[in-house]
Order: sequence, then C-alpha cells, then structure tokens
Amino acid sequence: MSRRALVTFLALVAFVALAAGTAGCGGAASDAGSSPRGETAATATHDPSRRFLARYVAQDGRVVRHDQGGDTVSEGQAYAMLIAVAIRDRATFARVWRWTRRELQRADGALAWHWRDGRIVDPQPATDADLDAARALRLAAQRFDVPAYARASRRLVRVIRRDMVADGRLLPGPWAREDRWFNPSYVSPRAARTLGLDAARARGIRVLLRGGKLPPDWAREDRPTGAPRSGKPPAYGYDAVRLPVRLAESCERADRALAARLWRTLHRNAGRVPRALDGAPLPNADLHPVALVGAAGAAHAAGARGHARRLLTLAARRDDAHPTYYGAAWAALGREMLITRRLGRC
Repeated sequence: MSRRALVTFLALVAFVALAAGTAGCGGAASDAGSSPRGETAATATHDPSRRFLARYVAQDGRVVRHDQGGDTVSEGQAYAMLIAVAIRDRATFARVWRWTRRELQRADGALAWHWRDGRIVDPQPATDADLDAARALRLAAQRFDVPAYARASRRLVRVIRRDMVADGRLLPGPWAREDRWFNPSYVSPRAARTLGLDAARARGIRVLLRGGKLPPDWAREDRPTGAPRSGKPPAYGYDAVRLPVRLAESCERADRALAARLWRTLHRNAGRVPRALDGAPLPNADLHPVALVGAAGAAHAAGARGHARRLLTLAARRDDAHPTYYGAAWAALGREMLITRRLGRC
C-alpha cells in the first residue's frame, strides 16, 4: 500500500473509532417485540449476526426496517434467514420463514418484495431475495432436518429458473425480461452452486469490470446505467457494494479473481459510497458500513485478510454508532460469508 493510501486508511480508522466512542449504541426506535435483547457495545462489535437478529427481527418473524419507516422487504427476510441458519438459531429461522411464507409468498411461489402497514404494496419479486431465501432454506433443511424447508427451496428455484432467467443471464425480476435490465449485485455464485442454478453465476459481470472499473448498481445488458427510470448516471452505490462480497465467497477461482481486482480501487476511501465507476467519491458520498463490508470482500479475495478483518470490525463499529438496517445486515453477512464457514464450505 502506498504512503498516501496508508494515511487515508489510518484516518478512516481514527474517524470510525471516534464516532463509535462518542455516539455509543444509539439504538433506533423499536416496534413492539423487536427491541434489542440486552445487547452491549462489545456484543454488537463481536457478534453482528446476533445483533442484527435481536434488533431487527420482531417476535412474529418480520424484519423491520426501523430507519426506513418500519416497512419490510423480501431481501431483509432472506438476510435474516441466512444469518439465523449460519448461527444455527432454529427458532428464529422458523419464525422468519413462517412470516415470510404467510405474508409475502405469492401463488407462484416467488416472494413479493415490499410490505408496509399490514399489506403487500408491490407484488413484484426481487431475484436476489428469492435466491438468498432459497439458499437459506436448503441449508436449514440439512441443518435442522426439516424436509419442508427443502421443498420450499425447490419451489423457489423453479420459479427463479422459469421467470427470472433470460439468455443465460439472471434478471432482477420478471419485469426486466423485455428490457434486459441487470443488477450485478443480485448475482450470487455461491447460491448458484448450492441450488444448481448456473444462470445465477457471475456471467456478464466480467465485461462490466474491464479496465479496473467498479461495478455499477445497474446495467442494461452489458452497459452500465443508472437505476431504471432514474435518469442518473452509472455509479458504484448501495447495491453494487454487495458484489465484491458475493464474488469473494464464491467457490470459483475466476469469481474470486474478479473481486480481487477491485481491491486496488476500493482500498482508497474504503468506506465511502456512492462513487463514480473509476473509484472517485461522488459529492454526496457517505461513510457507510456496507461500503466497508464491500471493500472487505475485495481485500479478502486479494489475500489481504488482515485488511478484510479490520474493515469488517470498522463496519460493525460504525453500525454500532449509527445503526441502520442495511448496515447491520451486511456487517453480519460479510462476517458470515468471508470469515466464518457457517454458511458452508466449498
């Protein structure tokens, strides 16, 4: 690492440590039945998986986005299922899946992505959530010896294969079939391996990363774009930060090599997002835990394991100081996917 990059990294460490020390746990407003269960700053830093489940999973199994108006998305339910199966929390897994199946599962088996105020407000499925949920169900069937989970996983896989794949590419949802929209961070090579879904592998991503570019949040076929109907230019933002982690946990060497190539760019201003695709922070860039986790994925794939662990610790501390649903989820998932082997071995 260059002297300038080292200074930047140390400054980031000092900033986050100061924020954690002055802001404390700073808990978000809780819905009934979902308040933290005796967590401490030490617990939050060293066990982000239990912290996420304690803070965001309500007693009925709903994952509450406290900082986003108290709504629920299928992504969050799937995250909680992955985290619960990783730490072998059978009871929490059962609660979360029960609520998901009752409130979000459509007649065709896919999960409606958005729920608010007691009802589904958008019935479209989000492919990443369905992939993560199917992976979690497959693992839970094995670990908890519940055949019904395996059947539920197979049902999700069938609808993904039928409605969310076109021309060998994973679509963000059935709505994107005609226009060929693509969200790189929805690709999960590890889920693909677990579920036998070749189309969920990293096909198409290599083109987007040519020339050392960061991945965009969205693309249309092989061209980086802004989000659909947003009119904004392409950016490495809150979606794309997940891709280095998903590639780094892959069992395929080529996928990990793609993640490793991103480390040279991501180690600079590691916690800042969004950024231009050349790595420059955009004017509204913020220090966010999920960006630190994304950089940790790239570091891990590049063999910089010490950097990866430090970045994950910084992410947990940052979320401890300024809690968010998304930051907490990825502080937990990053650790489970990169450091532990609790989501399975290759």
